[in-house]
Amino acid sequence: MLAVSATRLINARGVTSQQGKADALPLTMSSNRYVYGVVEKADFEFDADAVAGADRVYTVDYQSLSAVVSDIDTTDPERTDEDSKAHDEVLRQVLERDDVGAVVPMQFGMAFKDNRTLKSVLRSAMRAFRKALREVDGHVELGVKLVADEDADYSRDSIREDVGERLSALAESETEDDLFSDRLVLNRSYLVAMDDREAFDDAVADVREEYDDLTVQYTGPWAPYNFVDIHIGAQR
Repeated sequence: MLAVSATRLINARGVTSQQGKADALPLTMSSNRYVYGVVEKADFEFDADAVAGADRVYTVDYQSLSAVVSDIDTTDPERTDEDSKAHDEVLRQVLERDDVGAVVPMQFGMAFKDNRTLKSVLRSAMRAFRKALREVDGHVELGVKLVADEDADYSRDSIREDVGERLSALAESETEDDLFSDRLVLNRSYLVAMDDREAFDDAVADVREEYDDLTVQYTGPWAPYNFVDIHIGAQR
């Protein structure tokens, strides 16, 4: 398989809160549950360089669901580059576990004051979580950006059509992300079945070989941030 980047700042959807940021509270150190994602019921823990200085990741269960959490000392963690990467890396480690299937990722910053509040969220959104887990089971998210060299002599529309058709044929779903630079030809996220991962890798490698004047940025595998859109409104 192609070697791909393991670093991304979290700016996709995932599970989001309809509440504003929680007010800072004088809570006991490390009494809060920071949530990375939700999986089918599982029982595991591991050491990690996690968000907000946490060094342990474990699961909190509610019926058929488990939240993947760390203990932190606030319900309003500051979003830094370091902690955004830590959030992604924890989810990557969860995805690689043999005892975990699908993962529904949380956006950065979802923290709850105790297990009771967290379980209330799992209970209220259980149907949505279970539906999302079924939809992304056996799939990963992969990101592809095509950046043209300054003197590239290609029609960007034709490149976008050619590459887009090739990759779309191997993906279950896709999202079109912002073309935030004049040199950015394509910026998409793809939901790809694990069984099609090698073929997708090969297709990206072919694009890299055929278009000398393009830089291909291929990232992942990620938890499927761009293919989960759940809004929760429980008190944090």
